[in-house]
Amino acid sequence: MQVTTKTILLVEDDMSLGQLYERELRDEGYHVLRARNGREGVEMAHETQPDLVLLDINMPGMDGLEAMGRMIEEQPKLPVIINTAYAHYQDNFQSWLADAYLVKSSDVSELKNCIKEVLRIAAENQDATR
Repeated sequence: MQVTTKTILLVEDDMSLGQLYERELRDEGYHVLRARNGREGVEMAHETQPDLVLLDINMPGMDGLEAMGRMIEEQPKLPVIINTAYAHYQDNFQSWLADAYLVKSSDVSELKNCIKEVLRIAAENQDATR
């Protein structure tokens, strides 16, 4: 059985948090690509076709909700996890497009578990459409 490394596109403007997430996700065996803002994230998603996008909302230029909309418009089955410091965005109907919504925490175990679950569901959905 061939195991393929899943690629996660991390769109996060906070450099130290981005480094923490990148290190933790690489330790889990993921290939991690980083974008510093929504515009860069949209371009990278187009170019690389990641397996999952981990997306902040509050970023300069293009925010995460607009970026997610553009990514999903191009790749409708792209799994997206919103990871933000603000719980109130969960009430924004645009955030409902995401597969999961997490409030940022220094404990990344919930994030890792969420990524595994979203990837598992995406794989099941892909198998069901074959």
